[in-house]
Amino acid sequence: MPPVTLSQKQVTFGNWSAPSRASVAARGPLRVRAVAQIPKGQKEPKTAVAVPEAKSPVVRGNVFFTTSLDSVSTDEECSAFIDRDGEFVEVLCCDYGFRTGASRMYSKDADGRIPRNAFQLAWSNFQQELLALRQSFRFDDFAVISEANPPRSALGRVAYGVGQAVVDGLGALDRALEKGQVLDKLRPRPITLDVIGDKSKLLNECTEVRAKLKQLQLSNQAVWDREHARERAGQAVETPWFIKGVYLSLCLLLDVLFQNRPIQRFWFLETVARMPYFSYISMLHLYESFGWWRAGAELRKIHFAEEWNELHHLQIMESLGGDQLWFDRFCGLHAAVVYYWILLGLYFFSPELAYNFSELIEAHAVDTYGEFVDANEELLKSLPPPLVAAMYYRSQDLYMFDSFQTSQPLLNPRRPACKNLYDVFCSIRDDEMEHVKTMRACQDASVQQDIVSRREDGPRIGL
Repeated sequence: MPPVTLSQKQVTFGNWSAPSRASVAARGPLRVRAVAQIPKGQKEPKTAVAVPEAKSPVVRGNVFFTTSLDSVSTDEECSAFIDRDGEFVEVLCCDYGFRTGASRMYSKDADGRIPRNAFQLAWSNFQQELLALRQSFRFDDFAVISEANPPRSALGRVAYGVGQAVVDGLGALDRALEKGQVLDKLRPRPITLDVIGDKSKLLNECTEVRAKLKQLQLSNQAVWDREHARERAGQAVETPWFIKGVYLSLCLLLDVLFQNRPIQRFWFLETVARMPYFSYISMLHLYESFGWWRAGAELRKIHFAEEWNELHHLQIMESLGGDQLWFDRFCGLHAAVVYYWILLGLYFFSPELAYNFSELIEAHAVDTYGEFVDANEELLKSLPPPLVAAMYYRSQDLYMFDSFQTSQPLLNPRRPACKNLYDVFCSIRDDEMEHVKTMRACQDASVQQDIVSRREDGPRIGL
């Protein structure tokens, strides 16, 4: 069989010819970027994607990136991914996140980059966030929040009025500092989206997807109803009153800040959800370094796998625009840092309580995602998955995907589908359920037996 070839006219795999798909072959140049995953040991996938007039091919391992520099009409823009079974998966063309490009996983410019020193990183981030802060006041980003959640009472109208006065005052202060040349002149933001590839432009397809994303709904009351129904069914998380109080306060904060803004809510949730695993790993490292506890290596592996899973959830929410507003980023990132230090202290005094709190949060995430997919099933099925989701769930290398699911038998592992955004959110919901089971197992020490059982079921080296 002839080898995989890359040419300036087309990208082909073996002697494959283009599939009869209107969105692929009939449209000519496929846009900006094609990604193909060739399974190990398989010389030629079942299906592949042709990219006529593709230029500047980049090859990394068994993933191919090509960038078409030809001008194409907006309806010819699309993105392609070939999963480990050789199946074609159309993914989102645009990345709606605040940080894109090298900040997104599986980008050809991101993997393996070494960071600059802390001073350079801090200064660069300060400049970027200062610009975003000024834009949020001057162009009233907070109107997005008020439109999604209008005031329903006199107290709410007063609060919104005070908030608007603060925004207007800070905007006036910014204009005065700009006039006095203390701050650089702030130009209107261009109406652009980060399109996968080398060009940034507004696409009809991207605006249609964004319009659909804005139609997604999530009822706070429905989430609470689902949680109460779970508790009545005997699946409540038993927890001390002070832990439950902190949990209810966090849920109330989410309800207030992210009413009718589900993607932003999920971004906040996933930003915070990574912190427990960071803190558990930190404490286990500390105990090992002091020589106090040497039996935590397998736990560290499990917690890293959990964090790796939550990282992909976070990147999915970012690619859908969950971190666009400066206010949301401010709340989410500061809450994450505070949460990390709280959990360090909690784990120091009682690992069981730390795991119990995480079980509460993960169970709430299951209820929230479950309600979301049920309420938006039809709309979610009409949207393609982000590239980061396809790479995580359907690539050949499912790095540590099985490791955090301690209750799942290795002989019958989960292998989620990823054909559309509905599949993605169902997979995230099921991931969160696996986190619940693992956190519960960490409290009653049954995780130790799970580790032993999975080791026995795992691959063996013959002698």
